Amino acid sequence: MESPTASTKPARVAVIADTHDNLPYPLVERIAAADEIWHLGDVCGDWILDELRLASTRPVKVVRGNCDSTDWPLTLDFTWNDLRIHLVHVPPDDDDPPPHVDLLLHGHTHVPRNETIGSTHFLNPGCITRPNRGALRSYAWLTLLPNARYHWELCLF
Repeated sequence: MESPTASTKPARVAVIADTHDNLPYPLVERIAAADEIWHLGDVCGDWILDELRLASTRPVKVVRGNCDSTDWPLTLDFTWNDLRIHLVHVPPDDDDPPPHVDLLLHGHTHVPRNETIGSTHFLNPGCITRPNRGALRSYAWLTLLPNARYHWELCLF
């Protein structure tokens, strides 16, 4: 299947973060039908990515978190139908979002986020295994649509 970053068709992306060497099997079942899976860091075990790849056979994008000791990239930047996307684990200072980014997806806080600052939309799927600040366990679906449109759906786990 063609990667959604190079396609003009809608794509459904499962977005997870901060698994910290723990991947509940029911989550794997829920996201196996994704067109892509994006892990926003603090994977803490290569086996997690192996399981995701085996379960879905779809591309898995990953950025390195502050608890990862691998050579994964710290950030990934790409465009999907004129939508400029930036994946990172630790979010930048809220007062200074990066220029020329439409969607910034991050982890690190273990708290879901759906907020626009300037022209940048910040999205965080929360945490499946160790949520923070009273948040519930969560992951998200990002549906990438034609004409630089998208839909974000937070899912409690």
